[in-house]
Amino acid sequence: MLYRGFLSLVDRLPLPALRVQRWIAIAVILTQAGISVTGAIVRVTASGLGCPTWPQCFPGSFTPVGVSEVPVIHQTVEFGNRMLTFAVVLCAAAIVLAVTRARRRREVLVFAWLMPAGTVVQAVIGGITVRTGLLWWTVAVHLLASMAMVWLAVLLYAKICEPDNGVPTVQVPSPLRWLTGLTGVALAFVLVAGTLVTGAGPHAGDKSIARTVPRLEVEIVTLVHLHSQLLVGYLALLIGLGFGIYAVGAPQAVKRRLHIVLAVVVAQALVGVVQYFTDVPAALVAVHVGGAAACTAATAALWAACRTRETATIAQPHMAATL
Repeated sequence: MLYRGFLSLVDRLPLPALRVQRWIAIAVILTQAGISVTGAIVRVTASGLGCPTWPQCFPGSFTPVGVSEVPVIHQTVEFGNRMLTFAVVLCAAAIVLAVTRARRRREVLVFAWLMPAGTVVQAVIGGITVRTGLLWWTVAVHLLASMAMVWLAVLLYAKICEPDNGVPTVQVPSPLRWLTGLTGVALAFVLVAGTLVTGAGPHAGDKSIARTVPRLEVEIVTLVHLHSQLLVGYLALLIGLGFGIYAVGAPQAVKRRLHIVLAVVVAQALVGVVQYFTDVPAALVAVHVGGAAACTAATAALWAACRTRETATIAQPHMAATL
């Protein structure tokens, strides 16, 4: 009954064209990735406790207040990051309304609803992060959750672009598809190792918490080597996957996405190398987090391209997957 009422309200909206749905889905990807970058900016500017409580900014106020204990710039940066959450929520709500109004298939609806649901989870994690005084592992979970949302948002975009009445079509042999999935797992390990580097690194998020909140007590050089070796393994898997994709004559769409992944990963590795030899400058931290989001999005797009839905008239019978 409740869902029927929701549908009756949604049906009063204009019917969104496929192009509109795609643009909203792109906005979802950009906002999910963007808030991870602004979160990094909060951390490197030591503004993590610019709003020292949650969901309010200060006790009794949802907006910054003039207090001498917290510099205005730190309040502004942290409050600005919280305000970006509204853009994330609006885009997540917009994609749910768009695909519901268009009566897209169940798979699309499920991925669309994951956007607002994931945003709520992220808000709760953010609140825990603030209330624990930026405890290093809560910061790590917060970033990893953002990367998971980027991955899901890219899959949502891919599924929106597919016809609802299409036939599931395998674009590469199953072993290569599973190898693509393995690169995603490898990327997850790289991201986890990266958060460990952050937990032991110089950018704690607030200058005072190094004295009040435990940091990760592991030699940072050791963690950097772990992070870099996992990245080498991730890149090696991608190169092996590339040989396989070309050997089987995969479609150009798959090859193109592979090229994008390789380019983004190499660029991200170069940023990491520069960071290491320049003592982790603040500006490059934000760039590196943006690169992590780009690697996540590119790998998700490659995974999505390995199995698509094609209209029955153009699907290749010998490649069609069993429903």
